[in-house]
Amino acid sequence: MDKQEFRKYAHQLVDWMADYLEEKEKYPVTPSVKPREIYDQLPATAPEKGEDFEKIFRDFQEIILPGMTHWQHPAFFGYFPANNSEPSILAEMLMSTLGAQCMSWLTSPAATELEERVCDWLRDAKGIDSKWKGVIHDTASTATLSAILTARERKSNWEINEKGFSGKEHYRIYSSSHVHSSIDKAIRIAGLGVENLVRIEVDEEFAMIPEALEAAIQKDIDAGKTPLCVVSALGTTSSTAVDPIGKISEITQKFGIWHHIDAAFAGTALLLPEFQSLIKGHEAADSYVFNPHKWMFTNFDCTVLFLKDPKDLVQTFSLTPEYLKTDLDKEVNNYRDWGIQLGRRFRALKLWFVIRSYGLNGIREKLRHHLMLTQKAAQWIEETKGLEILAPVKFNTICFRQKLDSADQNAENQFNEKWMAAVNETGKAFFSHTKLSGKYVIRWVIGQTDVTEKHIESAWVLLLETRQKLLQEI
Repeated sequence: MDKQEFRKYAHQLVDWMADYLEEKEKYPVTPSVKPREIYDQLPATAPEKGEDFEKIFRDFQEIILPGMTHWQHPAFFGYFPANNSEPSILAEMLMSTLGAQCMSWLTSPAATELEERVCDWLRDAKGIDSKWKGVIHDTASTATLSAILTARERKSNWEINEKGFSGKEHYRIYSSSHVHSSIDKAIRIAGLGVENLVRIEVDEEFAMIPEALEAAIQKDIDAGKTPLCVVSALGTTSSTAVDPIGKISEITQKFGIWHHIDAAFAGTALLLPEFQSLIKGHEAADSYVFNPHKWMFTNFDCTVLFLKDPKDLVQTFSLTPEYLKTDLDKEVNNYRDWGIQLGRRFRALKLWFVIRSYGLNGIREKLRHHLMLTQKAAQWIEETKGLEILAPVKFNTICFRQKLDSADQNAENQFNEKWMAAVNETGKAFFSHTKLSGKYVIRWVIGQTDVTEKHIESAWVLLLETRQKLLQEI
Protein backbone atom coordinates (compact mmCIF):
# COMPACT_ATOMS: atom_id res chain seq x y z
CA MET A 1 0.00 0.00 0.00
CA ASP A 2 1.50 3.33 -1.03
CA LYS A 3 0.88 6.64 0.73
CA GLN A 4 -1.90 7.70 -1.62
CA GLU A 5 -3.77 4.44 -1.09
CA PHE A 6 -3.24 4.84 2.63
CA ARG A 7 -4.82 8.29 2.51
CA LYS A 8 -7.78 6.99 0.52
CA TYR A 9 -8.49 3.98 2.73
CA ALA A 10 -7.80 5.87 5.94
CA HIS A 11 -10.59 8.29 5.06
CA GLN A 12 -12.83 5.36 4.21
CA LEU A 13 -12.12 3.67 7.54
CA VAL A 14 -12.67 6.86 9.53
CA ASP A 15 -16.07 7.27 7.88
CA TRP A 16 -16.89 3.66 8.78
CA MET A 17 -15.70 4.22 12.35
CA ALA A 18 -17.89 7.31 12.73
CA ASP A 19 -20.87 5.40 11.33
CA TYR A 20 -20.19 2.54 13.75
CA LEU A 21 -20.11 4.86 16.76
CA GLU A 22 -23.42 6.40 15.68
CA GLU A 23 -25.08 3.07 14.90
CA LYS A 24 -23.46 0.63 17.37
CA GLU A 25 -26.69 -0.06 19.22
CA LYS A 26 -28.21 -1.44 15.99
CA TYR A 27 -25.88 -4.44 16.24
CA PRO A 28 -26.70 -7.41 18.47
CA VAL A 29 -24.68 -7.04 21.66
CA THR A 30 -23.38 -10.60 21.32
CA PRO A 31 -23.05 -12.64 18.11
CA SER A 32 -25.05 -15.77 17.33
CA VAL A 33 -22.13 -17.87 16.12
CA LYS A 34 -20.98 -21.35 17.00
CA PRO A 35 -17.44 -22.36 17.96
CA ARG A 36 -15.08 -22.57 14.95
CA GLU A 37 -17.60 -20.82 12.70
CA ILE A 38 -15.29 -17.85 12.13
CA TYR A 39 -12.17 -20.01 11.98
CA ASP A 40 -13.64 -22.21 9.24
CA GLN A 41 -14.36 -19.17 7.05
CA LEU A 42 -10.69 -18.21 7.02
CA PRO A 43 -8.20 -19.76 4.54
CA ALA A 44 -6.09 -22.60 5.91
CA THR A 45 -2.88 -20.96 4.66
CA ALA A 46 -1.61 -17.38 4.56
CA PRO A 47 -1.70 -15.65 1.15
CA GLU A 48 1.55 -15.77 -0.80
CA LYS A 49 0.72 -12.54 -2.65
CA GLY A 50 -0.60 -9.31 -1.20
CA GLU A 51 -4.35 -8.83 -1.46
CA ASP A 52 -6.40 -5.79 -2.34
CA PHE A 53 -7.36 -3.70 0.69
CA GLU A 54 -10.98 -3.46 -0.40
CA LYS A 55 -11.23 -7.25 -0.31
CA ILE A 56 -9.58 -7.35 3.14
CA PHE A 57 -12.00 -4.78 4.49
CA ARG A 58 -14.97 -6.57 2.91
CA ASP A 59 -13.92 -9.77 4.70
CA PHE A 60 -13.67 -7.80 7.92
CA GLN A 61 -17.27 -6.68 7.49
CA GLU A 62 -18.61 -10.06 6.35
CA ILE A 63 -16.58 -12.51 8.47
CA ILE A 64 -15.11 -10.72 11.48
CA LEU A 65 -17.79 -8.20 12.41
CA PRO A 66 -20.60 -10.79 12.69
CA GLY A 67 -18.50 -12.66 15.25
CA MET A 68 -17.77 -9.70 17.51
CA THR A 69 -19.18 -8.94 20.93
CA HIS A 70 -19.89 -5.21 20.90
CA TRP A 71 -18.43 -3.99 24.17
CA GLN A 72 -19.29 -0.39 23.30
CA HIS A 73 -22.98 -1.21 22.86
CA PRO A 74 -25.11 0.79 25.35
CA ALA A 75 -26.81 -2.48 26.38
CA PHE A 76 -23.54 -4.16 27.31
CA PHE A 77 -24.09 -4.65 31.04
CA GLY A 78 -21.74 -7.57 31.69
CA TYR A 79 -18.40 -7.85 33.48
CA PHE A 80 -17.04 -4.33 33.89
CA PRO A 81 -17.03 -2.08 30.83
CA ALA A 82 -13.97 -1.57 28.66
CA ASN A 83 -15.03 1.86 27.55
CA ASN A 84 -13.78 4.01 24.75
CA SER A 85 -14.71 7.47 23.54
CA GLU A 86 -14.18 9.59 20.46
CA PRO A 87 -11.16 11.52 21.80
CA SER A 88 -9.55 8.31 23.03
CA ILE A 89 -10.00 6.66 19.63
CA LEU A 90 -8.43 9.63 17.88
CA ALA A 91 -5.48 9.48 20.26
CA GLU A 92 -5.07 5.76 19.52
CA MET A 93 -4.87 6.61 15.83
CA LEU A 94 -2.11 9.13 16.50
CA MET A 95 -0.28 6.68 18.77
CA SER A 96 -0.29 4.06 16.02
CA THR A 97 0.82 6.58 13.41
CA LEU A 98 3.75 7.80 15.50
CA GLY A 99 4.67 4.22 16.35
CA ALA A 100 6.90 5.34 19.20
CA GLN A 101 8.53 2.92 21.63
CA CYS A 102 8.42 4.96 24.83
CA MET A 103 10.70 2.94 27.09
CA SER A 104 12.83 5.87 28.24
CA TRP A 105 13.01 9.63 28.22
CA LEU A 106 15.53 9.58 25.37
CA THR A 107 13.32 7.45 23.11
CA SER A 108 10.46 9.99 23.38
CA PRO A 109 10.87 12.88 25.85
CA ALA A 110 7.31 14.13 25.33
CA ALA A 111 5.81 10.71 26.06
CA THR A 112 7.70 10.41 29.35
CA GLU A 113 6.91 13.90 30.57
CA LEU A 114 3.26 13.75 29.50
CA GLU A 115 2.91 10.47 31.39
CA GLU A 116 4.22 12.04 34.57
CA ARG A 117 1.95 15.05 34.20
CA VAL A 118 -1.32 13.18 33.51
CA CYS A 119 -0.59 10.80 36.39
CA ASP A 120 -0.15 13.83 38.65
CA TRP A 121 -3.46 15.24 37.36
CA LEU A 122 -5.28 12.00 38.18
CA ARG A 123 -3.57 11.65 41.56
CA ASP A 124 -4.71 15.11 42.62
CA ALA A 125 -8.21 14.75 41.15
CA LYS A 126 -8.73 11.46 43.01
CA GLY A 127 -7.56 12.78 46.38
CA ILE A 128 -4.44 10.60 46.53
CA ASP A 129 -1.55 11.85 48.66
CA SER A 130 0.34 14.50 46.70
CA LYS A 131 3.70 12.85 47.47
CA TRP A 132 2.74 9.69 45.58
CA LYS A 133 3.76 9.20 41.95
CA GLY A 134 2.08 7.29 39.15
CA VAL A 135 3.09 5.19 36.17
CA ILE A 136 0.98 3.81 33.32
CA HIS A 137 0.86 0.04 32.81
CA ASP A 138 -1.18 -2.06 30.42
CA THR A 139 -3.52 -3.79 32.88
CA ALA A 140 -4.15 -4.03 36.61
CA SER A 141 -2.88 -7.61 36.48
CA THR A 142 0.57 -6.37 35.47
CA ALA A 143 0.51 -3.48 37.94
CA THR A 144 -0.51 -5.74 40.82
CA LEU A 145 2.21 -8.23 39.91
CA SER A 146 4.70 -5.34 39.92
CA ALA A 147 3.53 -4.30 43.39
CA ILE A 148 3.79 -7.83 44.80
CA LEU A 149 7.25 -8.33 43.29
CA THR A 150 8.33 -5.04 44.82
CA ALA A 151 6.94 -6.09 48.20
CA ARG A 152 8.88 -9.36 47.89
CA GLU A 153 12.11 -7.61 47.05
CA ARG A 154 11.81 -4.98 49.76
CA LYS A 155 11.14 -7.69 52.35
CA SER A 156 14.16 -9.70 51.19
CA ASN A 157 16.35 -6.60 50.95
CA TRP A 158 16.41 -7.19 47.17
CA GLU A 159 18.27 -10.49 47.56
CA ILE A 160 15.76 -12.72 45.75
CA ASN A 161 16.37 -10.82 42.51
CA GLU A 162 20.09 -11.47 42.91
CA LYS A 163 20.32 -14.89 44.52
CA GLY A 164 16.89 -16.45 44.10
CA PHE A 165 14.85 -17.95 46.94
CA SER A 166 16.94 -19.42 49.74
CA GLY A 167 14.24 -21.91 50.64
CA LYS A 168 13.85 -20.41 54.09
CA GLU A 169 11.29 -17.78 53.09
CA HIS A 170 7.68 -18.49 53.88
CA TYR A 171 5.96 -15.37 52.67
CA ARG A 172 2.22 -14.92 53.17
CA ILE A 173 -0.17 -12.67 51.25
CA TYR A 174 -3.61 -11.68 52.54
CA SER A 175 -6.79 -10.57 50.81
CA SER A 176 -10.52 -10.99 51.19
CA SER A 177 -12.21 -14.13 49.96
CA HIS A 178 -13.52 -12.01 47.07
CA VAL A 179 -10.08 -11.20 45.72
CA HIS A 180 -9.68 -10.89 41.95
CA SER A 181 -8.07 -13.87 40.23
CA SER A 182 -5.19 -11.66 39.07
CA ILE A 183 -3.91 -11.79 42.65
CA ASP A 184 -3.66 -15.58 42.48
CA LYS A 185 -1.84 -15.32 39.17
CA ALA A 186 0.58 -12.68 40.46
CA ILE A 187 1.43 -14.87 43.45
CA ARG A 188 2.15 -17.80 41.13
CA ILE A 189 4.39 -15.74 38.87
CA ALA A 190 6.21 -14.21 41.84
CA GLY A 191 7.10 -17.72 43.02
CA LEU A 192 5.24 -17.31 46.31
CA GLY A 193 2.80 -20.20 45.85
CA VAL A 194 -1.00 -19.85 45.81
CA GLU A 195 -1.19 -21.89 49.00
CA ASN A 196 0.33 -18.85 50.72
CA LEU A 197 -2.59 -16.64 49.77
CA VAL A 198 -4.65 -16.30 52.95
CA ARG A 199 -8.26 -15.46 52.19
CA ILE A 200 -9.72 -13.33 54.96
CA GLU A 201 -13.32 -13.60 56.05
CA VAL A 202 -15.74 -10.91 54.87
CA ASP A 203 -18.70 -9.25 56.56
CA GLU A 204 -22.33 -9.15 55.45
CA GLU A 205 -21.41 -6.51 52.84
CA PHE A 206 -18.57 -8.71 51.49
CA ALA A 207 -15.84 -6.41 52.81
CA MET A 208 -12.73 -7.73 54.55
CA ILE A 209 -13.00 -7.96 58.34
CA PRO A 210 -9.91 -6.19 59.76
CA GLU A 211 -9.99 -8.14 63.04
CA ALA A 212 -9.87 -11.39 61.08
CA LEU A 213 -6.94 -10.03 59.06
CA GLU A 214 -4.95 -9.12 62.15
CA ALA A 215 -5.67 -12.50 63.73
CA ALA A 216 -4.47 -14.31 60.58
CA ILE A 217 -1.27 -12.27 60.47
CA GLN A 218 -0.51 -12.93 64.12
CA LYS A 219 -1.21 -16.64 63.67
CA ASP A 220 1.29 -16.80 60.79
CA ILE A 221 3.95 -14.95 62.77
CA ASP A 222 3.47 -17.36 65.68
CA ALA A 223 3.92 -20.23 63.21
CA GLY A 224 7.22 -18.81 61.93
CA LYS A 225 5.82 -17.51 58.64
CA THR A 226 6.52 -14.05 57.19
CA PRO A 227 3.60 -11.74 56.36
CA LEU A 228 4.49 -9.96 53.11
CA CYS A 229 1.56 -8.10 51.59
CA VAL A 230 -2.12 -7.33 52.05
CA VAL A 231 -4.23 -6.68 48.94
CA SER A 232 -7.33 -4.70 49.82
CA ALA A 233 -10.15 -3.99 47.41
CA LEU A 234 -11.80 -0.70 46.68
CA GLY A 235 -14.57 -2.36 44.73
CA THR A 236 -14.37 -6.16 44.46
CA THR A 237 -15.04 -7.76 41.09
CA SER A 238 -18.09 -9.73 42.20
CA SER A 239 -20.05 -7.05 44.03
CA THR A 240 -17.87 -3.88 44.21
CA ALA A 241 -17.53 -4.30 47.97
CA VAL A 242 -15.11 -1.87 49.61
CA ASP A 243 -12.60 -3.06 52.19
CA PRO A 244 -11.86 -0.73 55.15
CA ILE A 245 -8.72 0.86 53.71
CA GLY A 246 -7.80 2.91 56.77
CA LYS A 247 -8.09 0.07 59.29
CA ILE A 248 -6.15 -2.27 57.01
CA SER A 249 -3.40 0.36 56.64
CA GLU A 250 -3.13 0.56 60.44
CA ILE A 251 -2.61 -3.20 60.59
CA THR A 252 -0.05 -3.29 57.79
CA GLN A 253 1.85 -0.44 59.43
CA LYS A 254 1.84 -2.28 62.75
CA PHE A 255 3.37 -5.41 61.22
CA GLY A 256 5.54 -3.79 58.53
CA ILE A 257 3.62 -5.29 55.61
CA TRP A 258 3.15 -3.90 52.10
CA HIS A 259 -0.42 -2.68 51.50
CA HIS A 260 -1.63 -2.74 47.89
CA ILE A 261 -5.04 -1.23 47.09
CA ASP A 262 -6.85 -2.78 44.13
CA ALA A 263 -9.29 -0.18 42.81
CA ALA A 264 -9.18 -1.42 39.23
CA PHE A 265 -12.79 -0.61 38.36
CA ALA A 266 -14.35 1.44 41.12
CA GLY A 267 -11.30 3.67 41.55
CA THR A 268 -12.65 5.94 38.85
CA ALA A 269 -15.41 6.94 41.29
CA LEU A 270 -12.77 8.75 43.36
CA LEU A 271 -12.88 11.48 40.74
CA LEU A 272 -16.13 12.37 42.51
CA PRO A 273 -15.37 14.22 45.76
CA GLU A 274 -18.29 12.48 47.48
CA PHE A 275 -16.49 9.12 47.13
CA GLN A 276 -13.01 10.15 48.25
CA SER A 277 -13.69 9.26 51.89
CA LEU A 278 -13.46 5.61 50.80
CA ILE A 279 -9.68 5.95 50.49
CA LYS A 280 -9.17 7.56 53.89
CA GLY A 281 -6.03 6.08 55.42
CA HIS A 282 -4.39 5.22 52.10
CA GLU A 283 -1.46 7.46 53.01
CA ALA A 284 -0.12 4.61 55.13
CA ALA A 285 -0.46 2.12 52.25
CA ASP A 286 2.19 1.50 49.59
CA SER A 287 0.50 1.18 46.20
CA TYR A 288 -2.84 1.75 44.50
CA VAL A 289 -4.04 0.72 41.04
CA PHE A 290 -7.01 1.70 38.89
CA ASN A 291 -8.00 1.25 35.25
CA PRO A 292 -9.03 4.29 33.21
CA HIS A 293 -9.84 1.73 30.51
CA LYS A 294 -12.77 0.45 32.55
CA TRP A 295 -14.95 3.41 33.54
CA MET A 296 -13.07 6.50 32.40
CA PHE A 297 -13.81 6.36 28.67
CA THR A 298 -10.23 5.52 27.69
CA ASN A 299 -9.50 2.72 25.24
CA PHE A 300 -8.14 -0.54 26.56
CA ASP A 301 -5.38 -0.89 27.61
CA CYS A 302 -4.53 1.76 30.20
CA THR A 303 -3.85 1.20 33.92
CA VAL A 304 -2.33 3.63 36.40
CA LEU A 305 -0.27 2.37 39.33
CA PHE A 306 0.41 4.89 42.09
CA LEU A 307 3.18 4.37 44.64
CA LYS A 308 4.13 6.02 47.88
CA ASP A 309 7.81 5.39 47.22
CA PRO A 310 8.62 4.64 43.57
CA LYS A 311 12.28 4.03 44.48
CA ASP A 312 11.32 0.57 45.76
CA LEU A 313 9.67 -0.22 42.42
CA VAL A 314 12.60 1.10 40.40
CA GLN A 315 15.10 -0.82 42.52
CA THR A 316 13.10 -3.99 41.85
CA PHE A 317 12.91 -3.60 38.08
CA SER A 318 15.81 -1.43 37.00
CA LEU A 319 18.12 -3.29 34.67
CA THR A 320 20.08 -1.02 32.37
CA PRO A 321 22.47 -2.66 29.93
CA GLU A 322 25.16 -0.49 28.37
CA TYR A 323 23.20 0.12 25.16
CA LEU A 324 20.34 1.73 27.13
CA LYS A 325 22.44 4.01 29.34
CA THR A 326 22.33 7.78 28.74
CA ASP A 327 23.88 10.83 30.37
CA LEU A 328 20.41 12.02 31.46
CA ASP A 329 19.34 8.93 33.40
CA LYS A 330 19.69 10.62 36.79
CA GLU A 331 17.60 13.63 35.72
CA VAL A 332 14.57 11.95 34.16
CA ASN A 333 12.10 9.12 34.62
CA ASN A 334 12.86 6.09 32.50
CA TYR A 335 9.58 4.25 32.84
CA ARG A 336 11.06 1.01 31.52
CA ASP A 337 12.39 0.73 35.10
CA TRP A 338 8.93 1.16 36.63
CA GLY A 339 7.53 -2.23 35.69
CA ILE A 340 7.93 -5.48 33.82
CA GLN A 341 7.88 -4.38 30.20
CA LEU A 342 10.83 -2.82 28.45
CA GLY A 343 8.77 -1.75 25.45
CA ARG A 344 6.03 0.76 26.23
CA ARG A 345 3.21 2.27 24.20
CA PHE A 346 2.38 5.96 24.34
CA ARG A 347 -0.70 5.39 26.50
CA ALA A 348 -0.47 8.79 28.18
CA LEU A 349 -1.63 10.42 24.94
CA LYS A 350 -5.13 8.96 25.10
CA LEU A 351 -5.48 9.84 28.78
CA TRP A 352 -4.46 13.41 27.92
CA PHE A 353 -6.99 13.57 25.08
CA VAL A 354 -9.80 12.20 27.26
CA ILE A 355 -9.12 14.43 30.27
CA ARG A 356 -8.77 17.56 28.14
CA SER A 357 -11.77 16.78 25.90
CA TYR A 358 -14.22 16.03 28.72
CA GLY A 359 -12.60 18.03 31.48
CA LEU A 360 -12.85 16.63 34.99
CA ASN A 361 -16.34 18.08 35.31
CA GLY A 362 -17.45 16.35 32.12
CA ILE A 363 -16.14 13.00 33.35
CA ARG A 364 -17.83 13.53 36.71
CA GLU A 365 -21.11 14.36 34.97
CA LYS A 366 -21.04 11.05 33.09
CA LEU A 367 -20.15 9.10 36.22
CA ARG A 368 -22.99 10.67 38.17
CA HIS A 369 -25.36 9.90 35.30
CA HIS A 370 -24.36 6.22 35.44
CA LEU A 371 -24.80 6.18 39.21
CA MET A 372 -28.26 7.74 38.87
CA LEU A 373 -29.31 5.14 36.30
CA THR A 374 -28.04 2.39 38.60
CA GLN A 375 -30.11 3.63 41.52
CA LYS A 376 -33.15 3.78 39.27
CA ALA A 377 -32.65 0.18 38.12
CA ALA A 378 -32.01 -0.95 41.70
CA GLN A 379 -35.30 0.64 42.75
CA TRP A 380 -37.16 -1.29 40.03
CA ILE A 381 -35.67 -4.53 41.30
CA GLU A 382 -36.45 -3.75 44.93
CA GLU A 383 -40.07 -2.97 44.07
CA THR A 384 -40.59 -6.21 42.11
CA LYS A 385 -41.96 -9.12 44.11
CA GLY A 386 -39.70 -12.16 44.04
CA LEU A 387 -36.52 -10.29 43.18
CA GLU A 388 -33.77 -9.44 45.65
CA ILE A 389 -30.48 -7.54 45.64
CA LEU A 390 -27.72 -9.44 47.44
CA ALA A 391 -25.03 -6.78 47.85
CA PRO A 392 -25.00 -3.06 48.64
CA VAL A 393 -25.16 -0.94 45.48
CA LYS A 394 -22.22 1.32 46.25
CA PHE A 395 -21.31 2.23 42.67
CA ASN A 396 -22.92 1.13 39.39
CA THR A 397 -23.14 -2.64 39.84
CA ILE A 398 -26.32 -4.43 40.94
CA CYS A 399 -26.18 -8.08 42.04
CA PHE A 400 -29.72 -9.45 41.91
CA ARG A 401 -31.62 -12.71 41.53
CA GLN A 402 -35.03 -14.31 41.45
CA LYS A 403 -36.17 -16.08 44.61
CA LEU A 404 -38.40 -19.11 44.26
CA ASP A 405 -41.05 -20.40 46.65
CA SER A 406 -38.90 -23.49 47.03
CA ALA A 407 -36.08 -23.17 49.55
CA ASP A 408 -33.87 -25.28 47.27
CA GLN A 409 -30.82 -23.10 46.53
CA ASN A 410 -29.75 -25.33 43.64
CA ALA A 411 -33.12 -24.84 41.96
CA GLU A 412 -32.87 -21.07 42.45
CA ASN A 413 -29.36 -21.04 41.06
CA GLN A 414 -30.43 -23.02 38.01
CA PHE A 415 -33.37 -20.69 37.40
CA ASN A 416 -31.23 -17.55 37.55
CA GLU A 417 -28.59 -19.08 35.32
CA LYS A 418 -31.26 -20.03 32.80
CA TRP A 419 -32.82 -16.57 33.07
CA MET A 420 -29.57 -14.75 32.31
CA ALA A 421 -28.72 -17.09 29.44
CA ALA A 422 -32.14 -16.57 27.86
CA VAL A 423 -31.75 -12.78 28.03
CA ASN A 424 -28.24 -12.88 26.58
CA GLU A 425 -29.30 -15.17 23.75
CA THR A 426 -31.61 -12.46 22.40
CA GLY A 427 -28.60 -10.28 21.55
CA LYS A 428 -30.55 -7.29 22.89
CA ALA A 429 -28.57 -7.03 26.13
CA PHE A 430 -25.69 -8.74 27.84
CA PHE A 431 -25.29 -9.56 31.53
CA SER A 432 -22.73 -11.57 33.49
CA HIS A 433 -22.96 -13.37 36.82
CA THR A 434 -21.18 -14.22 40.03
CA LYS A 435 -21.91 -16.20 43.18
CA LEU A 436 -22.39 -14.55 46.56
CA SER A 437 -22.65 -16.86 49.58
CA GLY A 438 -23.23 -19.71 47.14
CA LYS A 439 -26.14 -17.94 45.44
CA TYR A 440 -26.06 -17.40 41.66
CA VAL A 441 -26.67 -13.71 41.00
CA ILE A 442 -26.93 -11.66 37.84
CA ARG A 443 -24.61 -8.64 37.67
CA TRP A 444 -26.02 -5.52 36.03
CA VAL A 445 -23.19 -3.04 35.42
CA ILE A 446 -24.36 0.33 34.10
CA GLY A 447 -21.26 2.15 32.92
CA GLN A 448 -21.03 2.04 29.15
CA THR A 449 -19.97 5.42 27.74
CA ASP A 450 -23.22 6.22 25.91
CA VAL A 451 -25.79 4.36 28.04
CA THR A 452 -28.99 6.31 28.66
CA GLU A 453 -32.23 5.73 30.53
CA LYS A 454 -33.91 4.24 27.45
CA HIS A 455 -31.30 1.49 27.35
CA ILE A 456 -31.84 0.41 30.94
CA GLU A 457 -35.63 0.63 30.45
CA SER A 458 -35.42 -1.69 27.43
CA ALA A 459 -33.17 -4.08 29.36
CA TRP A 460 -35.59 -4.09 32.29
CA VAL A 461 -38.55 -4.92 30.04
CA LEU A 462 -36.51 -7.72 28.48
CA LEU A 463 -35.58 -9.09 31.89
CA LEU A 464 -39.18 -9.06 33.11
CA GLU A 465 -40.63 -10.64 29.94
CA THR A 466 -38.02 -13.40 29.93
CA ARG A 467 -38.47 -14.00 33.66
CA GLN A 468 -42.24 -14.31 33.30
CA LYS A 469 -41.93 -16.94 30.57
CA LEU A 470 -39.54 -19.00 32.67
CA LEU A 471 -41.70 -18.73 35.78
CA GLN A 472 -44.67 -20.06 33.82
CA GLU A 473 -42.63 -23.14 32.88
CA ILE A 474 -42.04 -24.12 36.51
